[in-house]
Amino acid sequence: MARFRPKQTIKLVNQLVRLNGAAEAVSWTDEPVLPREFRERYAMLQRQCRDQSSHLRLGRLIHRLMQYDYGVRESALAEMELASQLIRVGAAVIFLPESQAKTADLECRVGSDRFFVEVTAMVGSRTPRRNPIAGLAHEGDNLPDRGAILIHRVLARVRQKAKQLADYVDPVVLSLSIPRAELQGAGWIRRRNVSLDLRAMAGSTTMLLTGLRHLSAVLITLWDVEPLPVSAATRLANVDVHERNGRQAGHPRVRLLIRNPSAATPLTERQRDSFDRLL
Repeated sequence: MARFRPKQTIKLVNQLVRLNGAAEAVSWTDEPVLPREFRERYAMLQRQCRDQSSHLRLGRLIHRLMQYDYGVRESALAEMELASQLIRVGAAVIFLPESQAKTADLECRVGSDRFFVEVTAMVGSRTPRRNPIAGLAHEGDNLPDRGAILIHRVLARVRQKAKQLADYVDPVVLSLSIPRAELQGAGWIRRRNVSLDLRAMAGSTTMLLTGLRHLSAVLITLWDVEPLPVSAATRLANVDVHERNGRQAGHPRVRLLIRNPSAATPLTERQRDSFDRLL
């Protein structure tokens, strides 16, 4: 996955490319050119996803990678990255056509088992949020826990996205990519890793999912969090967590797959195995 740092002028944009653990700085001029890593990934997806719908969608995603809007870029990056990873673990992937009706982004098959994936990136806004979040308002100098704020916003996004996925009869996975846990957008300079209680996030998401039976699982990718130490060895049976060393800048810090224990159509064993390898 890549991160972008847009400048104030159109003539020069520094693009930080994070693919396969390598970071490379590339300059964009008036005629943006995608770096080699993106072109290789695009070519691989074209080879593996040969249907017309996928080719049209890939062309639009490439166009969005060249936009100056941070949210548009991160959303396109998240979709292409997840599709590539699913292909690497053996899934057949089709990019679904865009339409006015709200649908998932990817149709995937592992053998004969079909499932759908909706991909979204949480990027926030350029300016800090001024209005307090319900239930997390602070008084005086007692600032609310930034990890708790992140969990609150993740739950809100899951509720929002779940509405457009209610009509599927096959398993549906919602993938949330969070490149900046502060959710302050591209224009926010001060960045600090957010200390996050992964068990609290997993538990809160599990409780929410029990009321959203059409969602089979939620995949959460976090880049710049600092997991809080776990005091007890107990863990939720429906949650798979993979943490990487904080010095591995080319990879997300944490990935969580949270399966819905009340799902009407849970992931099959082969689908679960594919996501385990993806983590």
